[in-house]
Amino acid sequence: MSHDLPSIAAFLYREARLLDDRQWDDWLALYATDVTYWMPAWDDDDSITEDPHSQISLIFYPSRDGLEDRVFRIKTERSGASTPEPRTSHAVNNIEVVEDRGDQIDLRYNFHTLSHRYKTTDQFFGTCFVTLRRDGEGYLISSKKIVLKNDYIRQVIDVYHI
Repeated sequence: MSHDLPSIAAFLYREARLLDDRQWDDWLALYATDVTYWMPAWDDDDSITEDPHSQISLIFYPSRDGLEDRVFRIKTERSGASTPEPRTSHAVNNIEVVEDRGDQIDLRYNFHTLSHRYKTTDQFFGTCFVTLRRDGEGYLISSKKIVLKNDYIRQVIDVYHI
């Protein structure tokens, strides 16, 4: 089965829009229950960490349960880091199919997110490495690795920043 880049791009644009519109349940529905969601940290040698189990990560959820807990905290205002919720604008570009393995498609793409809160606008940018699993007529995200390329982060980073 060959990949359809326009439908892949539409899927990624929808994920970004759902974050911008704070449609948390619809956003979660894009993720497989066994998803690995990981944002490695940069080490002292200017390399990203390679093992979320033994090295520092900015975010690591080994399944969708972690994402569901995060969304629950955001929705119920139990997250001081997310209250008030920032206004965000996500841009997704340079979408590239790295490998089509039949039922799974490995992608890489760049992102740039503007986030406004407390009269200040911050920027977050980087590259995502994503595996999409074919699910009926659509896709589910089964793996997402986010390489945040900002050198300095002045606040707690969260799922809606990336």
